[in-house]
Amino acid sequence: MSAHGSGGVGAGGVGAGGVPGGFPAVRPRRLRTTPAMRRMVAEHRLHPAELILPVFVRDGISEPVPVSSMPGVVQHTRETLKKAATEAVRAGVGGIMIFGVPREEDKDAVGTAGTDPEGILQVALRDVRAEVGDDIVIMSDLCLDETTDHGHCGVLDAHGRVDNDATLERYAEMARVQAEAGSHVLGPSGMMDGQVGHVRRALDEAGHHDVSLFAYTAKYASAFYGPFREAVGSSLKGDRNTYQQNPPNAREALRELSLDTAEGADMVMVKPGLPYLDVLRDFAERAEVPVGVYQISGEYAMVEAAAQNGWIDRDRAIMETLTSFKRAGANLILTYWATEAAGKL
Repeated sequence: MSAHGSGGVGAGGVGAGGVPGGFPAVRPRRLRTTPAMRRMVAEHRLHPAELILPVFVRDGISEPVPVSSMPGVVQHTRETLKKAATEAVRAGVGGIMIFGVPREEDKDAVGTAGTDPEGILQVALRDVRAEVGDDIVIMSDLCLDETTDHGHCGVLDAHGRVDNDATLERYAEMARVQAEAGSHVLGPSGMMDGQVGHVRRALDEAGHHDVSLFAYTAKYASAFYGPFREAVGSSLKGDRNTYQQNPPNAREALRELSLDTAEGADMVMVKPGLPYLDVLRDFAERAEVPVGVYQISGEYAMVEAAAQNGWIDRDRAIMETLTSFKRAGANLILTYWATEAAGKL
């Protein structure tokens, strides 16, 4: 059989796709020739409004305290938090998620600082709302781990186990005080069964119908949370395996998605990010509400550490990781690089 008859190209023959000339006639590299060309045909684009900046504010400090395991991240004072919020607004960042770090002596078994209107998180919410108003979406972490002396995300029963239903009552009270302090969006992150529905009812009964819930729907019991625990001064004893999700499980995450959306979640989240891109894709394909992803402390720390050692190009690595979330289907991305990345965009 001739070369032409077998699909090859002979002298004066026709290449792949019926185009005259030599093989290959189809050349995808034509769309990669220049930065302008690559930019024009990019399939996914990041936007500053999709980025959310997680921040920590600590009670009782006069200067920001660096988080040693997260270079560039600090525990803010009330004043520096307001500056960080203003900088985020100027950069076009979409949201700011605030975590409160109380004094050690203010922690107790039930996380009283989390429901005290004068607790650090509630005070910080009022500060930021007064500073930037509605120019950025102000979010607050709704969990007890920062405020309990045992470091768990809920209250403990007589046997030292996290009591799911008793914890829901604490979450309802936290939701009310955070909403009253000015939070636009609450982030129930404790992975208690029924937390979204319980908090939604508490908010509605208190008249906070416009306060949204950004559910931590698939929050895995991950090894990548280590630096975060330094950032919030965690007092954790034991682990969170009985309430956070088991890393091998993906189908279970879809069950959580169905439950959270049925209970009234306005947005849903996958946490961590890079190790769970498959789960993020599953959510993006199924959810009828915006889908977020949290690029957590360990992910941040790995890039920063490798960059400090000269092993990777820091700026390229940051943008590549953020783009991977967008490509997997994320509408919203929580990242400690939010303000910096927004400036690059």
